[in-house]
Amino acid sequence: MIYIPKAKKQMRTPVTLMKPAETKRYNGVTYHEGNARLDVIFVNWKSFGGTETVVNGIPTIEDTAQVTTRYRPDIKSDCRLQLSDGRIYEIVGEPENPDMANRYLIFKVKRLKGGL
Repeated sequence: MIYIPKAKKQMRTPVTLMKPAETKRYNGVTYHEGNARLDVIFVNWKSFGGTETVVNGIPTIEDTAQVTTRYRPDIKSDCRLQLSDGRIYEIVGEPENPDMANRYLIFKVKRLKGGL
């Protein structure tokens, strides 16, 4: 019997997966090939109320979460996730593929604030 974590059974939160557009450089000019691709995926979203950090001697709280989703090889550390209320999160580090089984991914995200 294969162990399936509870988080994998409860993927009910829809998020928009934002993948970067490919850019190519010709003669010093950057060209974008296509637009950034958007896909809606379902995830298990666990927010722990933020993470305390110290920036320039000032304690701050970062909005972080742990995300579990079905395995997709195109989810990488340069992708972003957007919730239905418009908040955008970036993936911190590389997504983890437990036991290299290609069944699900686990990764942490951090909210982006300000101008993007």
